[in-house]
Amino acid sequence: MGTLLQFKFAENWNKYFGNAELPVCMWFAYESNTTDSSERKHSTTCFIAELASVRKGKNHCVNKQSLGCGGARRYLGYSDKLKPDFEYFLACGKDQMEGERYVKIPEKVLQWLNNQQFITVHNRTAYFKRWDKVEVNENPELLIFFATPDVLSGLFTLFNYCNFREVNIEPSFAAGCISIITKPYLNKDKAFRGLFDPTARKCVTENILTFLFHFKNISAMNEVMESSFLSTHSWALIKNV
Repeated sequence: MGTLLQFKFAENWNKYFGNAELPVCMWFAYESNTTDSSERKHSTTCFIAELASVRKGKNHCVNKQSLGCGGARRYLGYSDKLKPDFEYFLACGKDQMEGERYVKIPEKVLQWLNNQQFITVHNRTAYFKRWDKVEVNENPELLIFFATPDVLSGLFTLFNYCNFREVNIEPSFAAGCISIITKPYLNKDKAFRGLFDPTARKCVTENILTFLFHFKNISAMNEVMESSFLSTHSWALIKNV
């Protein structure tokens, strides 16, 4: 990432979003192409919970071996399989398997799966660093904002200011890891709101949702902050939250 963009965005972010936390940057790379030396350990926790330390400034990386959640392995591109009877797991359950009851009918889950696109990353590692921790030779692909409703409002409106069309920001039915990785990775011109998944919500504090988009959008957004609504009185009333 360019040092000028890194500095100017952090400066503008502080000016217009006050004490809101910086975004998490994510990218895939072969290990020899990165300066990160984070120690990977096999985890059995929800992948969303693993990002809590990144939000505080600690670097983190995962691969197929370190991800304990089968869903995360699928949605981050390390596997082409889901757990057996997944359609029942997401719906009403089956036999001794308790269902999450997020979908009323198992067949609807199968229809949903058939309409989904998934990524494949093979042997690459997924790296996560807070904005201010990224090195100059590293190339982020996604930006993940953990945002309060007011910050989400600002990000939503700023993205729309740069990319105005009828539908360019989407909420979608998705697990936490789909909403913060798969969707924005495959849709580079759209932004996504996420963390509506009740299973993932226990991994964040109340009033926190996510706002995601491809890294290619941030330069244009950074350049127009001063000329956008962020410089108006309306935004000044809420920016320090």
